[in-house]
Amino acid sequence: MTEDPVEAVSERFGALLAPVPMRTAGERIAERIVTAIALGEFVPGQRLPTERELAAMLEVSRTSVREALQRLQASGYVTTRRGRGGGTFVKTDRGPDSDEMIRRTLEPAWSELTGILDFRSLVEQLIARTAAQRRDDTDIAAIRRAVDDYARAADREESRLADHTLHQAIAQATHNARLVDLSARIRREVSLGFDAEPYTAEVRHRALHQHPELAEAVIAGDQARAADCAAAHFSLTEDMLTELYARISLRTAGESDARSQGQ
Repeated sequence: MTEDPVEAVSERFGALLAPVPMRTAGERIAERIVTAIALGEFVPGQRLPTERELAAMLEVSRTSVREALQRLQASGYVTTRRGRGGGTFVKTDRGPDSDEMIRRTLEPAWSELTGILDFRSLVEQLIARTAAQRRDDTDIAAIRRAVDDYARAADREESRLADHTLHQAIAQATHNARLVDLSARIRREVSLGFDAEPYTAEVRHRALHQHPELAEAVIAGDQARAADCAAAHFSLTEDMLTELYARISLRTAGESDARSQGQ
């Protein structure tokens, strides 16, 4: 029996024009949180920000955040505890579908993200150079205090706060409010909106050496060295993002090849 050409064309176009499933805001937020977990912005055992805080950070509705947290709980990424000291806590840094979720977060915006990372490196070098030129006794005291606080930090949260305080103190040493604001805004963009730098034992180990070097260059008024230290230090986040993206891309490509060979 000969195939009706009109019917065949109709079937092909029907397949092409089939409805494309659209991801909800909750699904996209869940993917972003999984990526943040993979980067170490949120670590196992850590309590996530509240629904209200996450909604404000990401500029989305609390309903979307609630949907995202429900998805993450169902997938085993987080667990909810009731009562005093309760909240939503990171349960694991891996899940059966984490690679795909991370890929959907990073891949569409990768070229833009690499541009932001490059912009950040340039801005932070300018900030360090300017701080070295303009710092005063009050700035020096704040910078040294933040370096000491980071060295004494007992956990990820204390490390994050001390790290934020140090870089804020260096930015404020420029005595230029626009540079302070720009540094904070780029930090939020690079961290996918969570205002949290990646954290691992290796990152902390490197920062324990780099923070004093950067601080002392600023304090000594060595503008060129301060800029160089800033460039080296702020490459930490770029290195982690690049490594994660490469690893996920390689793994998903391998899985696609395996599927095609099995057909």
